[in-house]
Formats: sequence, C-alpha cells, structure tokens
Amino acid sequence: MREKTEAITHGAATIINAIATGKGAAIGVDLWTKAAVTITEDPGIVQVNILSDSSENPLLAKKTALNVLKHFGLEKKYGAKVETQSNIPVARGMKSSSAAANAIALATTAALKRSLDDVDVVKLGVDGALEAKVTITGAFDDACASYFGGVVITNNLERRIVRRFKLREAPAVLFYVPPKKTYTAETDVQRMKDIAPVVKIVYNEALNGNYWAALTMNGLIYSLALGYDLSPAVDAITAGAYASGLSGTGPAVTAIIPEEKIDTVKNVWQSREGEILEAHINQEKATVVD
Repeated sequence: MREKTEAITHGAATIINAIATGKGAAIGVDLWTKAAVTITEDPGIVQVNILSDSSENPLLAKKTALNVLKHFGLEKKYGAKVETQSNIPVARGMKSSSAAANAIALATTAALKRSLDDVDVVKLGVDGALEAKVTITGAFDDACASYFGGVVITNNLERRIVRRFKLREAPAVLFYVPPKKTYTAETDVQRMKDIAPVVKIVYNEALNGNYWAALTMNGLIYSLALGYDLSPAVDAITAGAYASGLSGTGPAVTAIIPEEKIDTVKNVWQSREGEILEAHINQEKATVVD
C-alpha cells in the first residue's frame, strides 16, 4: 500500500457567496492544486507537507485524509503521507481550501484502491474543511465548481447540486489579489446573514442562467457588507469585463473578460498594490494522475 497516488483539481471563483443564505454558486477556473498521497502502516497518523506554502496549517489535509480512511473503516489499519502543491493563493477567496480538500480526498481514495461517487468524494472534503474550521458553510458550491468545473449552483445546507451550466466558450479570468490574507472563518457572519434577502434575489438570477450578472451583483453586495473597496470591480467592468466582483469573502476580486480585453483590464488594475493572476474557465473534472 506504499504506492504514491496523485490527483489534480482546479480552482474556482464565487458567483454567489453561500454564507448569507446557505445557497451558493461558483465557476471553475484552471488554477490548480495537486495532492500526492501514500498510504502507510501507521494507523490513524497523517503526515502533511504543503510544498507551496509550508507556513499554512496542515489540519485540513489531515482531517480530509483521515475522513477517507474512516469512510472505508481503515483508520485503525492505515495512515497516510500527504504532499500538496498549488498555484492558488491561500486565504484570498480563491477556493484554495476546496481545491486542496478535493485533491486530497480523491488521491487518498485512489491510493487505497477504492472508488467513490464523485459527489461523495466532494462531501468528504467538505467534512474535512468544516472540521478544520476553514469554512463556515462547508463551501459545497466552491468544492463542486472546483471538482466538476463549469458553473455549479448548489444548496449547501442540503449538500445538493441544484443546477449546472457548461459554457460554450471559456472566457478569460483575471484575479486582482491584494497582499493581505483574509480567512473565511474569521469574517463577520452576522453581517453577511443580514443581507440574505437581497442575496436570494441574486441567487435566482443565477438559477435563471444570468450567472455573470449575478457574479457582479453578489460581489457588490458582499463588498458593501464587509467594507471592501468597490472600485476594482467597477474599473474592470468599465474596461470591458463581462462581470466582476468579490470572490468569496475576499479580498480577491474576479473579472470574467473576453480575450481581447485582458490587457485593458490588467492596465486598470496595474497601479494597485498586490498581484494580478490570469486564468481561464475550467470545465474539466478532477482527475487521478497516471
């Protein structure tokens, strides 16, 4: 059981933040996280090495791998070594936790030479995120967009996929990433729940297929609630973005843009402190790497 197994999942961006209502939506992007898992003969012990950011807390990885072992009743027989690597910035609202949990859950399942329904893999990762306290709702919407790609609309409270959209084209995605980290579990939950009535309206827009308008409206609403500057999103839309808004609880801002407007949007963000990441919509499912 010592064979190393690797899985890759992708990032995601918020369309509807689920904290206000328990219902959310997200879009997959082609940033990535890889997890390599080796099953060991040290029962219940999970060793973690986060290659891309060794300062990050390994608890999410430990909880997720252990949840998979427990699911198969093997936690008293085996342990695991987990290595992760990612190009998704941590604690910026760019779904680094969801991508990591998905990759670890999938790689651990494969390393055990077992199989699970895709949604069950996602749910084990969501459990790990909740137990590690890196999420408030479990982020089932983010996890599904990370795992399946495309636009995914969910009921996080019921852990149910409500609707999925596969895009006919894959526009570019830019993220403006301020330098300051913001951990979801440390945000003002009550303030976000107070905006639930208007977020419900935006959620229905996404359900009806108006997901780009929903992304912009959600971003503006949550930015106002959490005290973020609206101008990065407004500047991106003025420069030609289809949509732009806060991703997760921030501080990153997403812009969905046509290819020919990439440089124009970059230019309006260039003077801001932080970095700009370029990606595209991802519509591919998470996979085990041969």
